[in-house]
Amino acid sequence: QVQLVESGGGLVQAGGSLRLSCAASGSTFSIYVMGWYRQAPGKQRELVADIKSDDSTNYADAVKGRFTISRDNAKNTVYLQMNSLKPEDTAVYYCYVKRIVGSNRPVFWGPGTQVTVSS
Repeated sequence: QVQLVESGGGLVQAGGSLRLSCAASGSTFSIYVMGWYRQAPGKQRELVADIKSDDSTNYADAVKGRFTISRDNAKNTVYLQMNSLKPEDTAVYYCYVKRIVGSNRPVFWGPGTQVTVSS
């Protein structure tokens, strides 16, 4: 099992910045992917960004050029730097990790952190 603890959410004005952090503990060996999803009210959960163990990254089109994902493998922590925030970025942000366990790819989720961007 992997436990995830997120921090850094909050209320910010449009154009502002926030940095989310997510620290993993427990069975953190063989973590392959770390990333963030978000879910706005009335909408489906969507991928924001992820980063693989080789540091390759993937971003949703809506956040490209504004958000930056990074990871510190020594601390088993993933970060999401969010700049130029827009009201449409308002959502609950969920951290997740994916491990490689033989042929399985178990996924673990954090409890979520609220990000609210006011106009």
